[in-house]
Amino acid sequence: MKLNPNNLPRNDNINPYAFCVEVNGEIFIQKGKMIAYYGQLRFESLGSGPLDMIVQNAFNAPLYARDFIVVTGRGQLILGDRGNDINSFDLEAGNLTVKADHVLGFEKGLVCQQSIVPNYLTLLGTGKFLASSNGPIHFMEPPARVDEQALLGWADLPCPSMRYDYAHIQSAMQAVGTLVGIRSSGEEEQLDFTGAGTILVQSSEEPLQGRSSLTTIMAEIAGLHQGDLQQLQANITQRLRSNS
Repeated sequence: MKLNPNNLPRNDNINPYAFCVEVNGEIFIQKGKMIAYYGQLRFESLGSGPLDMIVQNAFNAPLYARDFIVVTGRGQLILGDRGNDINSFDLEAGNLTVKADHVLGFEKGLVCQQSIVPNYLTLLGTGKFLASSNGPIHFMEPPARVDEQALLGWADLPCPSMRYDYAHIQSAMQAVGTLVGIRSSGEEEQLDFTGAGTILVQSSEEPLQGRSSLTTIMAEIAGLHQGDLQQLQANITQRLRSNS
């Protein structure tokens, strides 16, 4: 079936990998996620003159300002994310925290803030929110421990704490790798959730399709302290020398 303005769904999935947004005003979307649209829509960077007030009220995440744009006008906007699953959430006076690079879009009725947990964004208020995931999402009740790589986010919960289980580290080399920040498995390192709310878990701990390991690493650098950055720089320098 060929898609047209008359047979497109309204604010719903076309299939698991594409979503149609009925735009009537303004909506925030992540750059590069628009795949097609009908109607009269404009795409503008955050902070563009007439949109300053909208951005000020709805977007309070300066580290991610370059990753999002504002869509204005009337029309049907189709979003996709490299063949990954797309999920919609209708928040009602809600509080939802999601991995930043999984956030596809949200209505201006929601307020987007940087989470105190690095590489996550928190959406507050009432409105529709879109996120991509590696496979279907599972909704879990706390208390529970989750592999951080498989975690998508959490709703109406306090921030999780990190739990390390070094019983699974079998050698000194593995221990050193963990301490310098080399990716460990979920058996060694988990996020511990307590309280009342919902945990959103992806079906895979692998990165989203079409995203390289470098993309994941670059997203995590924002949360590193100066000492960690210096250690990372020394490690990269050593690797470059050994490969030269």
